[in-house]
Amino acid sequence: MSVTTLSGLARTAEPLTMLRRFLALDAVVTGVNGLAYVAASGPLGRLLGVDRTLLLLLGAFLLAFAAAVGRLATRREPSAFLTRLVIEANLVWAVASIAALALWLTPTTAGAVWGLMQAATVGGFAALQFGALRLRR
Repeated sequence: MSVTTLSGLARTAEPLTMLRRFLALDAVVTGVNGLAYVAASGPLGRLLGVDRTLLLLLGAFLLAFAAAVGRLATRREPSAFLTRLVIEANLVWAVASIAALALWLTPTTAGAVWGLMQAATVGGFAALQFGALRLRR
């Protein structure tokens, strides 16, 4: 991804600002997803074809992860080490989402589409964060 593309997405050419914005966006999207899983695990479970307890647990994890990523985003200079952990966690989540769909979940069509979209979104966050982190050096 080029500097122009990254800066267009972040609306800045400053790598540190880009990184903070991508982390903040990740935190917001992850937090909203986690909140939805916690608050509506029953209806969402039926819609997606996923056990409500699993959604509830995933939602609690996502809320904690979002809080940690949000805190990192508020730092004047987010730690490169912690940012790499976020990137790696996002990559693991993306791969695990696809593996879960292929290996052990039996979602509805909506659930399969949601799982793939979620994997793509989280993988996209990892790519954006990685690109901004590389530019920062």
